[in-house]
Amino acid sequence: MTASAGSRKVTIVEVGPRDGLQNEERFVPSDVKVAFVDALSSSGLPAIEVTAFVSPRKIPQLADGDAVFPRVRKRPGVRYLVLVPNEKGLERALRAGVREIAVFTAASDGFNRRNTNASIEESFVRFRPVLEVASAEGVRVRGYVSCVFGCPYEGAVSPARVAEVAARLWAIGCREISLGDTTGVGVPSQVPEVVGRTVEAGVPVEGLALHFHDTRGTALANVCESLREGVRIFDASAGGFGGCPYAPGASGNLATEDLVHLLHGMGYETGVDLSRVAAATRMLQPSLGRQPASRVWHALASTAAVPSPAD
Repeated sequence: MTASAGSRKVTIVEVGPRDGLQNEERFVPSDVKVAFVDALSSSGLPAIEVTAFVSPRKIPQLADGDAVFPRVRKRPGVRYLVLVPNEKGLERALRAGVREIAVFTAASDGFNRRNTNASIEESFVRFRPVLEVASAEGVRVRGYVSCVFGCPYEGAVSPARVAEVAARLWAIGCREISLGDTTGVGVPSQVPEVVGRTVEAGVPVEGLALHFHDTRGTALANVCESLREGVRIFDASAGGFGGCPYAPGASGNLATEDLVHLLHGMGYETGVDLSRVAAATRMLQPSLGRQPASRVWHALASTAAVPSPAD
């Protein structure tokens, strides 16, 4: 058993402001985005992905990242990161005062071409200079690997391929690797081999995160299996909002409320105030015009246990 496997402390990386919003049809005003991030910050979440510095044409919902990030109140001890696809995105991020970025690729060439118009190999060529500049500027880097349990274009994905890509990201300077179940096809029996092979390839389990979608209702079961494998970092989206515009059917990130409820019920420590996360979701929901997917959020709302963000 690794040291991580015996730890009761779990880190939640909140991706709602970026991954949760990127696929929404209604444009969320910048003021609402800033207030949403600030409300999430007050909940005790240790890491929040605020926005993405990507092409406004490709992801119009996040076109205002330059205006949003500088206005967010930065709480001591909270990591505020952004997604960047290339050197241009990094330049925008540095101008905005960003101190942590995330780069992304996939374990499937088919998906990566749809998502970035590049093969996996080409994506490494593209963001290698990004990591070089980030290192010189003292900016921390996180790496995402999409489609680790299956691809909407290629089908099954080899755990060995996942491990290879993750290890390459670690080797070039990413100090947290998030493995993503982009279309929510993963089941618990797949988790041990994906995690095990990735650790064997050189990524320490302490630096490994899992990013589950609940498209088919298996996200929390996958979290439980990941915990048994020693993983202690999980991505989640307040309210369960989110999806990927380049992955058909990839609706529904794992809801932060559902994850916190599960972890606290199992005796794990997150430092997160569940009611405050739910309040942040309630504040955002009118701008999206639809109900959150989180089951725990609805349970809290039915008992009037969701406070206002200002409470």
